[in-house]
Amino acid sequence: MTVVSPSLETDTIQGSSASPPTSFRLSVLIPVYNERHLVEASVRRVLALEHEFISSLEVIIVDDHSRDGSWDILQKVAASDARVKLLRHQKNQGKGAALRTAIAQATGDICIVHDADLEYFPEDIPLLLAPFAKEGADAVFGSRYLSAPYRRALLYRHTLNNMALTALCNWFTDLYLTDVETCYKAINTTLLKSIPIRSNDFRFEVEIVFKLAKRRARIFEAPIRYLPRSYQEGKKIKFRDGLLAILAIFHFWLRDDLYAEDAYGSHILTEMENANRFNTWMGDTLRPYIGDRVLEIGAGIGTLTNQFIPRERYLASDINPHYLYYLNSYKLGKPYLQVKEIDAGNPVHFQGLEERFDTAVMVNVLEHVPDEQATLRNLWSALEPGGRVVILVPQHPAIYGTLDEALDHRERYTATQLRESLTKAGFQVEKVFDFNRFSVPGWWLNGKVLRKRTFSKIQLKILETLMPIFRRTDWLWPWGGLSVIGVAIKPPQ
Repeated sequence: MTVVSPSLETDTIQGSSASPPTSFRLSVLIPVYNERHLVEASVRRVLALEHEFISSLEVIIVDDHSRDGSWDILQKVAASDARVKLLRHQKNQGKGAALRTAIAQATGDICIVHDADLEYFPEDIPLLLAPFAKEGADAVFGSRYLSAPYRRALLYRHTLNNMALTALCNWFTDLYLTDVETCYKAINTTLLKSIPIRSNDFRFEVEIVFKLAKRRARIFEAPIRYLPRSYQEGKKIKFRDGLLAILAIFHFWLRDDLYAEDAYGSHILTEMENANRFNTWMGDTLRPYIGDRVLEIGAGIGTLTNQFIPRERYLASDINPHYLYYLNSYKLGKPYLQVKEIDAGNPVHFQGLEERFDTAVMVNVLEHVPDEQATLRNLWSALEPGGRVVILVPQHPAIYGTLDEALDHRERYTATQLRESLTKAGFQVEKVFDFNRFSVPGWWLNGKVLRKRTFSKIQLKILETLMPIFRRTDWLWPWGGLSVIGVAIKPPQ
């Protein structure tokens, strides 16, 4: 996680020119099942890796309850090299389950999957690390089909099947990949650990592609070599796995299970962050109040950021390390955009930002902080005289329920309460108005009556589908909005 220094002038220079790391601690993840004739040679080829991109190497092997003597061979290999971490499942679970175990043990900057057979060449791994070093990649897939100085002619029908699966996957992810089913997938470890892996078998390949795509990861491809083996030689993937992969494409297209549970509630918040039409409505509502030099508190994955940029200067902040990781990747190629870890209630995080902005925008943050006046004073300090603060908070204390508890809401506001809080902090209130009236009954039903702690996916789909109608008729509902927006000015000196 990169934390930008307090000096924003320095940030502006560094944010556009700073280079990604050029060497990495590499974790190679190797699932093994019944490969006694090949596994030692395969692992030792990995251990022989040396390259300027690799500062250190660890090899994490998970034996998925092999029954052919592979475990005995692996124990000998592990005993001969301290870089090897060896684990074993007590029953056979599948490739995805083995990788899930390996990922939990990884300590490197980048993880890459390597099969125990000899179909892939560890010597190609540095090719996959180049986009991390040169382009700030989040993930790099080794493609067996990209143009290269030369490549082996592969089996035609097997290639067609792979291309069909890749095309279907591309259609639903809107990525243009050439080889979804490749084993060689190198992924930033912090990002990979934050993604819940549910597949126990070869469906891992589809799952990780969909979840990286939905997390807006920067994915690259690099050409690799491939030495296919026949079923007679022990190839394990079957026709059934192809059918399961097709079903997985539809499953992970429909399901947004993108974040492991954490202290920040990322797995809950992501549901609303992917409600694109709703978020567009919110952005359209706030945009008239956004200036040229903007501080955004609680930017998340840039749901509003990408609607408000480009600007003369835009500082996007959050405290969630997963969101900061994404934002730091997202800012590449945008010299006007900086990223900083800012706790809204911590005045130290605002040092060096005094009077640098004409707008401070904070959406669904004030209700989380323990001291709202301290937070508002921090925003005050960052605004130039005449600058504007734009704040959105949840409304209606009477519907506070289990959804609010799950989201760690301190309280729900009234319009009067928000106005008084802004006035007490020294702001001149320009406008306070409702937002999103039609969602009030649904929040009351789920949080007060049904006592749910997560959003209903069906309700969110309905929300997205009917959003063009809802946003045009929102003013008709006879109660206040689910949220209330306050716009206030820091008085000119």
